[in-house]
Amino acid sequence: MDVSFEQLKSLMVFGQVAERGSFSAAGRQMGLSRAVVSYHIKKLEEYYGLRLFNRSTRSLNLTEAGGKLYKHCRVIMDEAQSARRAVERFKQEPEGTLRISCPVNFGLERMVPILSRFKDLYPKIDLDIQFTDAVANLLRDSIDLAIRGAPLPDSDLQAVRLATIRHCLCAAPDYLQRHGHPTTFADLDKHIWVVYDRTGAIELTAKDGKRASMHPAGGIRTDNAAARTAFVEAGHGIGRIPRYDADPKIRKGLLEEIMPEVALPATDLFAVFLPGTSTSRNLRLLIDYSKQALGGNPVN
Repeated sequence: MDVSFEQLKSLMVFGQVAERGSFSAAGRQMGLSRAVVSYHIKKLEEYYGLRLFNRSTRSLNLTEAGGKLYKHCRVIMDEAQSARRAVERFKQEPEGTLRISCPVNFGLERMVPILSRFKDLYPKIDLDIQFTDAVANLLRDSIDLAIRGAPLPDSDLQAVRLATIRHCLCAAPDYLQRHGHPTTFADLDKHIWVVYDRTGAIELTAKDGKRASMHPAGGIRTDNAAARTAFVEAGHGIGRIPRYDADPKIRKGLLEEIMPEVALPATDLFAVFLPGTSTSRNLRLLIDYSKQALGGNPVN
């Protein structure tokens, strides 16, 4: 049979009476009148069908049944104290678990160092991180925070902008030797692309303001950003690649930037979370730390 809240309260009152030796002393400790304390003891004795105290005008002593019950009440009282102390410690030092969903490539390149430093700052916050380019269902997958590089669809989710990701068009030197360097939008349309499923059409703007919308086509299509970059580096076509990924490879001669004078729209990076969870201290700490680390500026 489940213990009701009223019974639990009566047990706590009983434990105080047993320890302090009088109804009045227990009442003063708990902020209750002597009559209320007496009521709780009476309800317990009626519930168990046993006397819990031997009473006289000068003393109050536990019966054998009362002694056995007190041992269990002491455990309850100790656990209540432990729970209070645990909450107090939590208020002072954050602890718990945060489940995070993050795109693979951006996660490995940028978020792993940030999360590593965050873990050093808050060692009692455990991080459960899913690296995936798929859009996570926060409610179904019990995700506390998702990093997304796209506008939110029509939903009840909340978001905080973390940074802006810039992009460029790249290809491997070997590919460009075989297929030539494109110099116009029309040239680009004739080239082979490594297609990243989550990109869609690529909007381009020339210096003179002329615009074009490219619909890449090629022999390789992937839903993984890291794989997209690897295939471009291997010479399988042109790709639209984030600056943070492309620039180190350009400096090493592994990739060449194509038509650098052409502007590509930047992508805003968001921290996405369920409504009502922004008051979570741990979640707010992570969002604020990530935003500060990324600077809210273009990620190169």
